[in-house]
Amino acid sequence: MKILLTGGGTMGSVTPLLAMADYWKDQNEKNEYLWIGTKKGPEKTAVEKENIKFSTVASGKLRRYSSWKNFIDPIFILIGFVQSFFIIRKFKPDAILSAGSFVSVPVIFSGWLLRVPSLIHQMDIRPTLSNKIVALFAAKITVGFEKSLKDYSSRKTVWVGNPIRRSLRAENRKSKVESFFNLKNDIPIALIVGGGTGAMAINKLVWKSTSELTKFCKIIHITGKNKLSGSITTIANYHSFEFLNTEQMASAYNLADIVVSRCGIGTLSELSFFKKPSILIPIPDSHQEENAELFKNAQAAIILSQKKITAKILAENIKKLLFNNYLKKQLGANIYKLTNPDATEKISKIIKNF
Repeated sequence: MKILLTGGGTMGSVTPLLAMADYWKDQNEKNEYLWIGTKKGPEKTAVEKENIKFSTVASGKLRRYSSWKNFIDPIFILIGFVQSFFIIRKFKPDAILSAGSFVSVPVIFSGWLLRVPSLIHQMDIRPTLSNKIVALFAAKITVGFEKSLKDYSSRKTVWVGNPIRRSLRAENRKSKVESFFNLKNDIPIALIVGGGTGAMAINKLVWKSTSELTKFCKIIHITGKNKLSGSITTIANYHSFEFLNTEQMASAYNLADIVVSRCGIGTLSELSFFKKPSILIPIPDSHQEENAELFKNAQAAIILSQKKITAKILAENIKKLLFNNYLKKQLGANIYKLTNPDATEKISKIIKNF
């Protein structure tokens, strides 16, 4: 098939599409791909690394709040529509696949006019505005969580879970994992990660509590780019990294006894896949709080409020979870129930039936 992938601006709309491309490669399917993304987003490097052709179109964002940019962005959306129209007409795809982002809006609308069926995937629990706009023009809508079925037309919406990249799904031997991080699994290990760009609020809490945490566990701390703290890198049992690629993250997940994380939907999907007992700290006053609420109600994670948490509270909760085997088992089982590990296969089957 010839498949047009579209998304960008942030990696949230990119990773599920890369997971689909990974899956098709695993199945030895000789598809031809073209990606339409943004000019300044982070997706170009990741896409071209997978040997997928990359094109850009102009894009604008319709904000849910007052901004002078709301008056000029429709112009960029119109330009993006014209550009998308001619790219699609030249490429002649069999299907369009998107997981949100505003760059996909003119692409899917252009595809609809040219009678190219599209599938949009909703990862987050709160529907994105871009997906709501193009839902009418999509042939099929897939969602990451069962709760999201009510947000779209029941006639064409299917709950499939969220796609996970091949490099994360691969099995990792314990010895190989320990060798990469230079760790021995003699005491419990906590993986702490604050999202793709790093969360300084979480980083600071960890740094304040490092001396206490390292008394009873080893820490693998993903700080985010340019956010390492040189003052504590020499502390025993504390290991910090700016960034880990997907294979390294798979190793970290396999090694960790528990995970402390933000509530970005990509990370939540990975935690669910790995059945990881987790402590979640959502970004205040954001859609992440809705994600956290679902996991809290399902008794699938411990939720801490950033507005109320202290370094002492964080350390106490990490210790509590690490040494409570019953709670770890319960959270791991419940978090796994929230996802569907066969998302890539189900999305692929839908597209083949277009």
